[in-house]
Amino acid sequence: MGSVVLLGSFRQILDASAIRRQSLVVLGSANDLLSAMKDAETGQRGFLLTGDEAFLEPYLAVRDSIALRVGTLRRLSAESATHKDLDALAPLLDAKLAGMAHLIELRRNQDVARAQALVSSGEGRRQMDAIRAVVRSVAATEQAALDRRDDAFGADLRRLLSLIIITTLLALLCAIAFAIWVRQRAQQRLANAAHVDTEQSLEIQEATNAALQQANVTLAESEERLEVTLASIGDAVMTTDASARVSGLNPVAERLTGWTTAQAAGRPVSEVFQIINKETRLSATIPVAETLAHGTVHGLANHTVLIARDGSERDIADSCAPIRDRTGQVIGAVLVFRDVTDEYAVQQALNDSSALIETVLTTAADGIITFHASGGVVAKANPAAQRIFGYPAAELIGREFSLLVPELERDQLAHALEYYRPSDEARAKGLGREVTGRRKDGSTVPIEMAVSDMMLGGQRYFTCIVRDITARKEAEMALQRAGPLQSAIFNSANFSSIATDA
Repeated sequence: MGSVVLLGSFRQILDASAIRRQSLVVLGSANDLLSAMKDAETGQRGFLLTGDEAFLEPYLAVRDSIALRVGTLRRLSAESATHKDLDALAPLLDAKLAGMAHLIELRRNQDVARAQALVSSGEGRRQMDAIRAVVRSVAATEQAALDRRDDAFGADLRRLLSLIIITTLLALLCAIAFAIWVRQRAQQRLANAAHVDTEQSLEIQEATNAALQQANVTLAESEERLEVTLASIGDAVMTTDASARVSGLNPVAERLTGWTTAQAAGRPVSEVFQIINKETRLSATIPVAETLAHGTVHGLANHTVLIARDGSERDIADSCAPIRDRTGQVIGAVLVFRDVTDEYAVQQALNDSSALIETVLTTAADGIITFHASGGVVAKANPAAQRIFGYPAAELIGREFSLLVPELERDQLAHALEYYRPSDEARAKGLGREVTGRRKDGSTVPIEMAVSDMMLGGQRYFTCIVRDITARKEAEMALQRAGPLQSAIFNSANFSSIATDA
C-alpha cells in the first residue's frame, strides 16, 4: 500500500513539473513575441531614417512568423484567460504590421512628408502600447498559473517526503517488532525445554537474518527513491566522499561530463570534473577541496568551461556545498552545476550589437551629439561632430550644448527641443533647422540641425544630428550673384540633390 501511494505521489510530481515547464515556455514565448515586435519597430524606424533595406530584416522576420508565434502560444497555454488575450492580440498585431508596411511603402516611394506625418500621429505608439498591455496580461495570467503550480509542486514534494519517512519508519518498526517477538519466543522455549536450545538458537538466527534482510531491502528502496529524486532535478548533481572521490552522478551530470556513474565512481573529482578558464585556457580551481576542508559553500569563478570526456566544451556555473552526517561532521561534498553556454552566447551577441552601433556612430558623415535633457550637458559626440565644432572628445563632453549653438541660449534651447518632442498633436520629430554654430576657435559655421529625444536609464536625453552646410551656402551665394537663369538651373539641381538626401 505504501509503494502504491508513493508511486501515485511521484506521478503527480512528474505531471506538475511538466505543466510548470509548459507555463515557463509560454512566458518565454510571450516575451520573445514582444521583443520581436520591438525589434521590427526599431528596424522600421531605421529604414525610415536611412532608407537602408537591411534595417527591415527584423520586420520581415516578424511579419512572416507572427501567425505561427500566436498559434504556438495558443497551443501551449491551458489558461482560458490567456486564450481570450490572444484573441485580442492577433488583430492588434495585424494592425501594427499593416501600419508599418504602409510607412515602409511611403518611404520607398520617397513620400517622406506623409511618412513623417503618420509617425507623428502617435497611432503606431498607441498600437504598440496596446500590444504591450495584452502581452503583459498574458504574462500575468501565466505567472499566476505558474505560482499556483509551484505551490502544488511544493506540496506534492513535501507529501512524497512524508510518505517516504512514514513508510520507512513502519518497515523498521515491523522489523523491530518481529525481532522482539522472535526473541521472546526463543526465551520461552529455552525456559520450557533446555534440550531444544540448539534448535531455538538456529530459529533466532534465521529470524535475525530475515530482519536484517528486510532492513536492507528497506534501505535499498530509500536509496532508490533518492536516486529518482536526483534524476528529476534539472541541474547536474555530482557527489563526492570525504576524500574528494566521485560517489554519484545524476543523469544531467552524466550527460555534461560524458561519464556514467559506474565509470566515475571512486575516481578523483578532478579527473571527472575538468574545468578551465574560458579566457586564459588554464585549469580552474575545483571548490571541492575548500568545501571539504572548511565545510563552507563555494562557487565557481565566471567564464568557467567544463571539458567533457569526449573533449566537448560547455560554459557552466556551479556551487559546491558540504554533506554532513548527524553529528555535523563533513563526510563529502555535492557539486551542482548547469550549462550556461546559451546564456553566454546571448551576452556575446549583445556585445557585438553594441560594437556595431558604436561603429555606425563613428563612421557617420553627419555629426551626432547626445546631451542631457536637464541642463543640456553633452554626454557623447561622434568624430564628425568633433570635426564640425573643432573640439576633441575630451573637451566637448561635459560642455553645454548652447555653447556650440549660441543663438539657442539655455532657456531657448529647452523651448526649441520641446518643439521637436513628439506629442499627440505632434509636430514632426527631427525636422531639419538651419542655425549658426560656434567652433572652438570662435569662428562660426552654418549647420542644419535635427533633434529627437529618448529615455535611457530612467533619464531623458536629446540626440542632435548636425550637418555642416557651408558648401551649400557658398553655392547659393554664388548662384545669386550669377543671375536668374543660373539660379533656376542651380535650384533644379539642388532640388534633385535634396530629394536624393531625403
